[in-house]
Amino acid sequence: MSLIPPRAFLGVTRSALGRPWRDRLDAAGLGRAEALTQREGLPDILARLLAGRGVEPSEAPSFLEPKLRDLLPDPGTLIDMAPAAERLARAVERGERVAIFGDYDVDGACSAALLAGFLTQAGARPRIHIPDRLIEGYGPNGEAIRQLAAEGATLLVTVDCGTTSHEPLAEARRLGLDVVVLDHHQAPERLPEVEALVNPNRQDDLSGLGHLCAAGVVFLALVATRAELRRRGAWASRGVEPDLLAALDLVALATVADVVPLQGLNRAFVRQGLAILRGRARPGLAALMDVAGLDGPVQPWHLGFLLGPRINAGGRIGDAGLGARLLLTEDEIEARSIAAELNRLNQERQEIERQAVIEAISQADHALMRDPALAVLLASSPDWHPGIVGLVAARLKERFRKPAFALALNGEGGATGSGRSVAGVDLGRAVRAAVEAGLALKGGGHAMAAGVTLAPGQDAVFHAFLAQRLASEVAAAGESEALLVDAALSAGGATPRLLAEIDKAGPFGQGSPEPVFVFPAHRLTEVIEIGSGGHVRVKLKGGDGASVGGVAFRCAQEPLGRALLAARGESVHLAATLTLNRWGGNEKAELRVLDLARPV
Repeated sequence: MSLIPPRAFLGVTRSALGRPWRDRLDAAGLGRAEALTQREGLPDILARLLAGRGVEPSEAPSFLEPKLRDLLPDPGTLIDMAPAAERLARAVERGERVAIFGDYDVDGACSAALLAGFLTQAGARPRIHIPDRLIEGYGPNGEAIRQLAAEGATLLVTVDCGTTSHEPLAEARRLGLDVVVLDHHQAPERLPEVEALVNPNRQDDLSGLGHLCAAGVVFLALVATRAELRRRGAWASRGVEPDLLAALDLVALATVADVVPLQGLNRAFVRQGLAILRGRARPGLAALMDVAGLDGPVQPWHLGFLLGPRINAGGRIGDAGLGARLLLTEDEIEARSIAAELNRLNQERQEIERQAVIEAISQADHALMRDPALAVLLASSPDWHPGIVGLVAARLKERFRKPAFALALNGEGGATGSGRSVAGVDLGRAVRAAVEAGLALKGGGHAMAAGVTLAPGQDAVFHAFLAQRLASEVAAAGESEALLVDAALSAGGATPRLLAEIDKAGPFGQGSPEPVFVFPAHRLTEVIEIGSGGHVRVKLKGGDGASVGGVAFRCAQEPLGRALLAARGESVHLAATLTLNRWGGNEKAELRVLDLARPV
């Protein structure tokens, strides 16, 4: 039986970005939306948003008010959680020195701070080590472990890393350290021999929690550890139990920044974590909000675009431990000092990234001229800082809408690199397969992002392997690539009141896409390039005389920016998401422009 393809939204079959526009709701979705309106009494726009995200009428009340107590699973459903909680509880009872080895990204910093904060409150003596990206690379290494053992550590806990670190963790055990791994990256069949390895993406784990980031896994481990200490009667002598709910600000930040699906438990983490973030109780995050110019209540996009990049900046081009220290400090003066340094590093990182992106795009253009069907892009340079290659890969992915890798070549001919993928293409699994095939020294990740270390001469064969292995997935993703539209709006309808209604369906992010609205046949009265980042400011005017403004980010020299400038003064269909702008005590809705098309 053949399926009837969905109709183009407003008849747009090819937009300025070369893609069709489709209604997010198919026939079944329209039926769900109608039922949500009639049975649950939801406003039409909210019903459409929920229906477009697969919410059934019976699920609406719990979706709109997700409660952690209803969604939090028994941590024991994760393999090895019981021995992990037992070993952590024993470390607390004995007041042991616990070495925490984390990754140098936001998820790693949040995971390390989450665990260290709990252990400190409970009576253990944690010590965090975040590796230097340039000197140590990703994951545990023997030299650092030997130093931690020399300092008196008796337990090593790796967070957001460790699943594939066979030799370093074997070295830790030879030195007399017990080892617990709390991770979420994709795992090979053979795992390191440790006291406990908790990872929902283990091949033998049936918990169904593979969508958690590392901080989510750590949070569940702390729930289990607190319960184990309660069972042992430890809190009677140690006082008040640590308040885990107060630490959900860290879980929310990591969940959004690590781009894991905002569904189920993750959605509850972020909803409740945002409420805690808005209270500004953590000095480090409050200071970071201030230097980032975050005005008004914290929104999910603030975590991914304002706070996350600044925490990452330390691990990318500065002191990798700055992020975790910022998240743990109780001293407001220290918090402001670290936040200012991270902000400075982020500005430096932006300039380094800008130059590298120009070169990477040139390389990708040449590669696609030779082979327009190339499934995976790869760019490399000996001049690129290893800390920004993930950002370069992300820009390539955004521009060309294909999986992309960026490599920083070293003096010996090898490389370290990072990749970003498109929906429907599992990059982490492909990288693990390359490692197992001997085409990369080490690597891994998850579906949307991965890292790799290559020996001299491996870059070409690694690229060829990925391009061949992922060709069918990329082709399928390209065929289904359409801009999915939630509804049509007028400029006069884009109001703070509408945004408050939309917010009930959030938070939005990976797996729960931000609503996309089309403003049909509106006149572009203003199109101006602003700032040094290539942004374009626009203003739209509807037939009713109402206007709404907004920004198209990083696109002045891109197809979207050129199309906007060419259409100034004309009537267009404009696709955008909505955000709330607060300035001088006033609130107004603003656009984040995604695409445009000429009326047919």
